[in-house]
Amino acid sequence: MSRPLNFLCVSTYFKGEAFLRACKEAGNNVYLLTVPKLEHADWPRESIDDFFFMEVEKNGNWHREDVINGLAYKFRTIHFDRFVALDDFDVEKVALLREYFRSPGMGETTARYFRDKLAMRMKAREEGINVPDFTALFNDDEINAFADSVPTPWLIKPRGEASATGIKKIHSKDDLWRIINELGDKRHRYLVERFTPGDVYHADALTFDGKVQFCRVSQYLDTPFDVAHGGGIFRSHTIEMGSDDDKALQQMNTDVMRAFGMQYSASHTEFIKAHEDGKYYFLETSSRVGGANLAEMVEAATGINLWAEWARLETAKALKKKYKAPKDRKLNAGIVVSLSRFEQPDTSSFTDDELVWRMRKDWHIGLIVQSKKRERILELLDAYTHRIAGEFHASAPAPERPTN
Repeated sequence: MSRPLNFLCVSTYFKGEAFLRACKEAGNNVYLLTVPKLEHADWPRESIDDFFFMEVEKNGNWHREDVINGLAYKFRTIHFDRFVALDDFDVEKVALLREYFRSPGMGETTARYFRDKLAMRMKAREEGINVPDFTALFNDDEINAFADSVPTPWLIKPRGEASATGIKKIHSKDDLWRIINELGDKRHRYLVERFTPGDVYHADALTFDGKVQFCRVSQYLDTPFDVAHGGGIFRSHTIEMGSDDDKALQQMNTDVMRAFGMQYSASHTEFIKAHEDGKYYFLETSSRVGGANLAEMVEAATGINLWAEWARLETAKALKKKYKAPKDRKLNAGIVVSLSRFEQPDTSSFTDDELVWRMRKDWHIGLIVQSKKRERILELLDAYTHRIAGEFHASAPAPERPTN
């Protein structure tokens, strides 16, 4: 191809700056479709050839025909070669655009495995991958059968949300039906699942031509659900490479990517090692870089910027070239993040040599540490959590974002 590739990146949240920069550095033309309220956000404007805007309602609904018509008009003079969703909530939008404009990449059916919590659980179970007991909220008899056979507590989860948003813990059949009845005509947008206490892990990976090129496994020290609903402090750290947990979860991540038809993208996948039986269970996945600054933690440990590498592998695929992920430098890293009672918290008193990153976000405090020794990471995370809890921490109610 003699002309530069034209990438249309879609994001209704402010993120993916490193992707946009790397995509431009690879020689592509980069266009960003976002929402009007983010027009003046701190995007890397030197890397973006033009901005387009779409209206998205508070409940996440978008005016698909307006977007399609607008892009069709732009297509008259710009041939968009690739569509990329930078945020989890835009995966289905972009899948539809690919289908409509016949662009290469993940279509609507495959996209559901990376967005719809019911679809991903059903597919995993079908492929022999362990998942906690669950059922859709379609049929009354199936719901009653679940409630009568699966021990409490249970979790009601929105099928289309990210992280712990909208999840409710249920302790009885009566409470389950009360909440289902409150959901009314929206109940089909949810599922109910057995609550499985255990250690929660996340695998952050890059896949190219159906093969996982890079994967690093980390463990949450407090689960996202506990942080969101208990007002806790978010922490995660990379686990010991080559350990039993690492080997098992690396393989499980590969199994999930293969089962779900992942061909090329970044991904963030969560698993739980149950306290009850010691088995690993698949929780959920997404075709994007993990949020909550986990990409920065992974980069501190590996030297690999997941956003930038995602842009490079997308470019390689479009140009029909080979892609190989950079070599992992095999260090250890950990992150701690909390809401702060100060608008701009002063972190200058944190002076350890291992400290490599400080969050710059109003009303938040966040730190990333890096070391050759995993024990040192855990020691620092414990110390920082204690200090943040006493000197900085604030909490807020878990967000209640309406489901599409």
